[in-house]
Formats: sequence, structure tokens, C-alpha cells
Amino acid sequence: MPTPHVALPPSDRVLSPLTGWTRAHWEALADRQLEALIPYATPGLAQYRLPGRTSWSGVVSDGLEGFARSFLLASFRIAGAQGEVDPRLVERYARGLTTGTDRDSGEAWPEVTDCSQQMAEAALIAVGLHESRPWIWDRLDTDVRERIVDWLWGFVGRRTWDNHWRLYQVVAEQFLASVGAPYRQDDIDAGLDRIEDWYVGDGWYSDGQGRGFDYYNGWAMHLYPLLWSRMTGGEGGGRGRVYRDRLAQFLTVYPRFFGADGAPVHQGRSLTYRFATTAPVWLGALTGCTPLAPGLTRRLASGAVSHFVERGVPDERGLLPLGWYGTFLPMTQPYSGPASPYWASKGFLGLLLPAGHPVWAERELPLPVEESDQYTALPAPGWLLHGTKHDGIVRLVNHGSDHNAPDRPTEDDPHYAKFGYSTATAPEAGAHAWERTVDGHIALLAPDGTASRRRLIVPLHCSGRTAASRYDAQLPGSNEKFPIETTSVLRGPWEIRVHRVRAPAGVAVREGGYAVAAEARPTAERGSGWSLARTEDGLTSVVVALHGWDEDAGIAREIEANAFGPHSATPYLRCAAGQPGGRGVYVTLLALTRDAVHPQVLRESVSCVLEGTAVWITFPDGDSVSV
Repeated sequence: MPTPHVALPPSDRVLSPLTGWTRAHWEALADRQLEALIPYATPGLAQYRLPGRTSWSGVVSDGLEGFARSFLLASFRIAGAQGEVDPRLVERYARGLTTGTDRDSGEAWPEVTDCSQQMAEAALIAVGLHESRPWIWDRLDTDVRERIVDWLWGFVGRRTWDNHWRLYQVVAEQFLASVGAPYRQDDIDAGLDRIEDWYVGDGWYSDGQGRGFDYYNGWAMHLYPLLWSRMTGGEGGGRGRVYRDRLAQFLTVYPRFFGADGAPVHQGRSLTYRFATTAPVWLGALTGCTPLAPGLTRRLASGAVSHFVERGVPDERGLLPLGWYGTFLPMTQPYSGPASPYWASKGFLGLLLPAGHPVWAERELPLPVEESDQYTALPAPGWLLHGTKHDGIVRLVNHGSDHNAPDRPTEDDPHYAKFGYSTATAPEAGAHAWERTVDGHIALLAPDGTASRRRLIVPLHCSGRTAASRYDAQLPGSNEKFPIETTSVLRGPWEIRVHRVRAPAGVAVREGGYAVAAEARPTAERGSGWSLARTEDGLTSVVVALHGWDEDAGIAREIEANAFGPHSATPYLRCAAGQPGGRGVYVTLLALTRDAVHPQVLRESVSCVLEGTAVWITFPDGDSVSV
């Protein structure tokens, strides 16, 4: 494991027996990140131009991004300390605001225009100005405040992307309202009305039209409406009560997304925001709606952040690289520039809570996976979560989120298209690996080896320990669709997948398990109807044929394709072309575990019998389940 690059206070194992972290650790981490940006500031401090790949918005936009996202962190740090911080921190951002809004400074921020990246950054600046108001906004010269208002006024009447971006306009214009500046109430109301179309129940929003479920639910769809409520100077009226109730629902299950080592499940886009996964738990405490005990809130947040710090994030320069641990561009999106990871600042919302707040003062409590094995059905996004206490791993089985929408029905992404995600693995995201798409997928294979893609996922069922979905496989050069219906059943670290497949003769079927990755090359084993891959630290991914497969099992290896390490390996099963063709049932046992695994014993002791349309699975202890 890499050496941490942040000088932290001594651990407090009395207050925080599980992580050792206190508020002082959070403050030290915030200060290190803010200080590390100084060498990359433009002369007038209006932009931070960090090293790394430029986004599709260009260098100037990326520089604004560096300012805005770090300003959010600075505002939380300043407000949380009631202004008792190094005065140079306040001066630095006050000067940046002055320079960035001066069109003759040579560092002026781009104007806010329809659907421009500036909208995202302007929203963060608005939030930062609101939270740090007594120490920054109220002390700015009148002409500077007027220039900031003029710049933010670019939001008024503008068109945003039809997803969480609607909320950027909401908070920016609400800030204008809060300082007595011109704004348009219709813009605010329309944005808040629009997210109602995307609310699917149980605390879950899709990010726009379609079934795009991921961490944006917490760090955007819940976050901005409740920050808007704070800006209104009250509780946000009836809307505010609705938003608090929804966040409370979401938080009842959210701790189950985190492994015992603090890692969040690795699923969805913008994962390079890392610490931002903690934003909704802090938000629940900040708005007084959380169902979580104070000690659990801090344990989750401190555990997630310390997970990255212990693995070398921030890096030796004090910067957050584009990636998960180190730099890994295949998991990022074209809109991600070198300062994009600083959305992580949202994860420092907890600093707004006073030092004596129970979240900071009460003893840490364990995460759900540290107390018992966990099984959680989430019908809204179509997910099953299962966590195992003995190894602390949480797995997410995906039968509902595909990141597609009516305007992009054929888009696919390894961070949505797979069946399985976890706190210990990442999907194979490198271009060559994604083209092969072996891991976490059942595919029809054309004669040239091209694999069908899992794009539009149709959820069918999700309750208890079972979920089901369908996708229509297509082969190159053909418009014909071949449905593959899959049901997952959970038991401990095992997942049984039952696939009902229609395929033309001459087409092979292949299924891959979890990809495991590390610095060193994973070892591999395979036998009759099974294969496994194992890292040096014992993380093991296994696939075992229970029905329908022939004896063809293998390992797909990749280099520089995985966010968890340069060497990765995926066990898979394959049914040769023409065997059987037409309609078939394939049953697979998959496991991701740190336990010793004996695949041949599993194959012999877990029985699978087809009776009509039902598949009966009997486990070694005699328990049976029908699919």
C-alpha cells in the first residue's frame, strides 16, 4: 500500500476506534489540499491551472474549475472555523474573485452561456459565497460584488443540460436573490419542478431521463435542493420538507454501499470525485434529517476519506489526480480536466458542523458490513447489495442502471453496463478491454469474436435476495435482437446467475466474473467448468458452471485497463459455437471473496435442476431456491 502524503494529527482510537480520525484530521487534509494548489495559481489567483490532461472545455475553463472547486473547500474550511483560519486563505480567494470577474485582468472567467461548463463552476462559487458570506462576500468592495452579480446573472433565462445541471441554475439564482440582486423565480421553480420528473421513489432520482443511477443521486440530486433550502434563509417551505424526507430515505441504506476498509462501491461516472461520496451523509446531519447515528455518520465519512489517503491520495504534490488511486484516465470522461477531482470538496460539508456537534463528539460506530452479512434490495435503481462481514467486501448486482436515455439509446459504459460492481474491484475500462467486454457480462460472440453489448437494461424484478433484468443482444451487421434474461440470487459471497438466452446457431456464449487487479500479476487456475483469478492479497474472483456450459473456461488478462492496478484478470466460461444454439439456459455461480475457494467442490455440491420453466438450485446445506 502506498505511503500517505498528508501529515495528519495522531490517531484517536478512543473517540474513533475504527478509523482514528477526528475533526482535526479533516482540517489538516483540507489545509494540505488548499496549500498544494498555490504553485498552480495564475498571478491574480483567479484560476488554478493544474498539470494533467485538458478537458474538452479548454485550459481557461479548467483554470476556472480549479478556482471554483477549491473555493468550495475553502468556504467550508473558513465557515467551519468561524473565520479563525490563516488570513492568507481568505485573502487568496477574495483576490481570485476580484480578478476573475475583472474583464481586463487577463484572467477573466468565461461568461456563463447556455450549457457551458461555467454553469457547474458558477454554482459552486455561489454556494461557497453563501457559506462564507461574513468572511468574504460581506468584505468585498462594492464594485467587486457588482461584478460577481453580473457574472452570475448570466444564468438568468439560460438553457442548461436537462439533468442535474438544472440545479446549478437553481442555487446560482437563489444566491442572487439572497443578496438582493436581480434573478428570475421562474428559473428556480422550473428547475425544482423538473427534478420531480426524475424521482423514482425510496430516495432515488435518475440523473435526467432514462435509468442513470449512480453517486450523482447523493452528491447532486439531493445536495443542491437542500443547499437551495439553506440559501432561502429558512427551511425551503414545503419543498424543503420533501427534500429532507427523501434524503432520510436514501440514507437508511446508503451506508451499505461502503466496505469495511472504507471503500465505496466502484460504480457510475465521475468516480474521480472520490471524497464526494461522503457528501450526503454530512448533508443529512447538517440539515437535521439523517436517520444515522452521529458515530455512524463520522465513521462512514472518515473511513471513506482515509481509505484514499492511506493509498496515496492526495499524491506527493498534494494534488488529486484524475483516477481512483493514482492517475487512470480510462475511468474518466472527456469533460474531466485536471481540476475536476476537486468536486471532492463536497465531501467536506461536515466542517460546517460545529466542533461540539454530536457527529464530531460521539464515538464511532461500525458500518453495517462490519456487524453482519448484508442483503439489500433496491427496486428503484434495480440493484442488489450484498456485503460479507468476514472479508468486508460489498458487491452491487446491477439489474437496472444503464446510463441510457431517449436521446442516447445506444450508449454504453463499463461503469454501468456490467452485472457486478464492488468495493474491491473496478470494471475493465481500458479501450481494448472494453471492446472485448469480458468481465461482469454475458455476451453472444460473433464468429469474428465481437461481443454483444449490454445497453438498454430492462428491469424485471428486485426484492429480497433476487433481481432480474433483460437486455437485447445484437451482433455486427444485423438488426435482429436476441433477448437475454438474467436472474441473480444471492447467498453469502456467492451470486447464482440464471440466464435464459436466445442465440442463432454458430454463435458462442461467454460469461465473465469480476475483474481483479493489482500491482502484481494475479495468479490464475482453471479446471473442468470453472476458473479463478487471485491477487497477492487473496482477493479471488471465481466462475463455476452449474448448467448449460461446456468445459471451456479461461482467464482474460489485461494491462493498464483497471483503476485498481496495472495487471488485471477475469475468469470466464464459454460455450462453443453451435452448442446448443437456439434457446438455452445457462447457470453460473460467481464469487468475489478473500476466503479460500474450492471451485470443483462448489461445482459438485451446488446442484442445479431444470423443471419445466423453473430452475431449482440446492445449496450444500440443503436449502433450495427456485428461479
